[in-house]
Amino acid sequence: MNERDLTADKMADCDQDLPRPEVDDYHGNKICDPYAWLEDPDSAETMAFVEEQNKLTMPYLEQCSVRAQFHQRLTELYDYPKYSCPYKRGTRYFYFHNKGLQNQDVLYVQDSLDAPASVFFDPNTLSDDGTVALKMGRLSEECEYFAYGLSSSGSDWVTVHFMKADDLTPLPDVLERVKFSCLAWTHDAKGIFYNCYPSQEGKSDGTETTCNINQKLYYHVLGTKQSEDILVAEFPDNPKWQSSVTISDDGRYAIMSITEGCEPVNQLWYCDLQQLPSGITGLLPWVKLVDNFDAQYSYITSEGTVFTFRSNLDSPRYCVINIDIQKPDRQHWTTLIPQHDKDVLGFVSCVNQHHLLVNYVHDVKDILQVYELSTGQVVRDLPLDVGTVAGVSCKKKHSEFFYKFTSFTTPGIIYHCDLSELNPQPSVFREVEVKGIKQEEYQTTQVFYPSRDGTKIPMFLVHAKGLKRDGTHPVFLYGYGGFEASIQPYYNVAYLLYVRHLGGILAVANIRGGGEYGLTWHKAGTLGNKQNCFDDFQCAAEYLIQEKYTTASRIAINGGSNGGLLVAACVNQRPDLFGCVVAKVGVMDMLKFHKFTIGHAWTTDYGCSDDAEQFKWLIKYSPLHNLPQPPYSGPPYPAVLLLTADHDDRVVPLHTLKYCAALQYGVGSSHVQRQPLMVRVDTRSGHGAGKPTAKAILEDTHIFSFIAETLGLSWKE
Repeated sequence: MNERDLTADKMADCDQDLPRPEVDDYHGNKICDPYAWLEDPDSAETMAFVEEQNKLTMPYLEQCSVRAQFHQRLTELYDYPKYSCPYKRGTRYFYFHNKGLQNQDVLYVQDSLDAPASVFFDPNTLSDDGTVALKMGRLSEECEYFAYGLSSSGSDWVTVHFMKADDLTPLPDVLERVKFSCLAWTHDAKGIFYNCYPSQEGKSDGTETTCNINQKLYYHVLGTKQSEDILVAEFPDNPKWQSSVTISDDGRYAIMSITEGCEPVNQLWYCDLQQLPSGITGLLPWVKLVDNFDAQYSYITSEGTVFTFRSNLDSPRYCVINIDIQKPDRQHWTTLIPQHDKDVLGFVSCVNQHHLLVNYVHDVKDILQVYELSTGQVVRDLPLDVGTVAGVSCKKKHSEFFYKFTSFTTPGIIYHCDLSELNPQPSVFREVEVKGIKQEEYQTTQVFYPSRDGTKIPMFLVHAKGLKRDGTHPVFLYGYGGFEASIQPYYNVAYLLYVRHLGGILAVANIRGGGEYGLTWHKAGTLGNKQNCFDDFQCAAEYLIQEKYTTASRIAINGGSNGGLLVAACVNQRPDLFGCVVAKVGVMDMLKFHKFTIGHAWTTDYGCSDDAEQFKWLIKYSPLHNLPQPPYSGPPYPAVLLLTADHDDRVVPLHTLKYCAALQYGVGSSHVQRQPLMVRVDTRSGHGAGKPTAKAILEDTHIFSFIAETLGLSWKE
């Protein structure tokens, strides 16, 4: 393990040749931060640093030997029609569709499932380069109005606009400073609940690093100015709290979920909107159904005063409970669907008045069933291949529902089922084929390998059929391992090109920290247990070598965001185990992450350096702080490509820039370092959501061209 104890003895004498060395004191430990100057995105020095890095990186990426072929083939294979599940509002159906290479998906509407469709909203008309994206959209209950949030250049900031749903007439209402927000119409369509942040000094365009705190909940009455919006909830004593509102199926109750950080727990407050004689005029008289953070409660539906929630209360794999708000004491709560012995309860939705659509995750693969709402009993299983339910649309008052299936080799099959029929059977509503990709050429298997402590970790492998295990195959090993996120099979054309034309193996390791086996699995990879994530991932590479799929010099590892942290920590600990590292928008400075934008919310997963005990965890693996100092004489590092973007206000670019500078200064000082250590800084781009198709294709081209170039792979027809 390449863990170094960065205490006062080691770091007090910061190299004075570095620009403006800064020394911070953490509980008596003096830690040098020589690249703190890169924390200012607007300084001349930072902009010059980025420009000089891109001058090195972009020509290198453009001249990679397989770049032209990969880009051409990826563009050809990306050009297939993409659809979302249709969803019904009022009497009409809506769905998203991309003809193939459109930068943004287009929202369509049709009067019936077999009627012609017309464009309802097209974000591609809002910018020439596709960098204005539809981040959120909500139709009112009876489809009178459409509220939609637009973001620019990948930023999390959203501006909400409104239009009439029948004739598409734009309305003058505009809501600014919206971020991490709900959009919840009251059923009378008079207005909408949303969240926004107070004004702050400086800019708010996604390039700033200012902390996001003191979010408030407002009610906007249609036809009025935002300055007249009604503040309905605020938490001045708890500046890190965030809230969101759901309106009950019958329209009577506003149900508010309050979270702090990313832990799967929330408080649960509600307000009976029928008991407001003058309507919504100010802070609402919230009733606190749950006023602590002991478990998570997600609203599913309600029958009168009986509310149904998905919860992890005493159930790390989740269950469904009923709470009668007329008898709110916990002793009166009842369990409708108990926790499963092994499988994790995923999403639950109400359909056809008295049914529940219930999803379980069994060894990282999805199961879908219909249950009775009144009894919690299974009615039927729904047919599903080995893979993932990538989307569901249903509503309590409608008898029909849609669900979309995907896998590593299946781009999307949408099923339709109507429970009002005598013997309802799901039928294929829409199936997409990608010309040029033959599913039968690929094989997907799931293996279970031991981690350092003996825990069995699942991993998916996708490769050509009939692959011989001779230790020669290049591997693309992907992982995430955080925030209870489960990495299930999903379709990615670039992955299939890597397998087909570069002779590679795709490996997706379902390491701890995710939600694949519920809360226990999640917590086994958080806080003081974070090293388990890195062990699990490194053991995945060791397993692939041991089983003669590959060798260390032919393994490329990749992760984004928390996964960027993962691969950067792993290469610091085991530079000998990998041939190439691609870290996208990674969290690299584990001592300061909580100081920027929404970073404070991640302390529930990572801990915080302000706490002496948690500082000890973080300093052991923080990617930035575990890079070697020059002169470096250890084993050479694999090729490293770091990616970030100028409008990423989730994981701000300073993480990647500081890590890059320290990597090049330390590892770059080694006389045996031959592989490149590079950073790619994209412009008019953010953390990932809403990225235009053209940018996504170019980014994947650069990533896989870099891997091919540094691992010595050639194009196979």
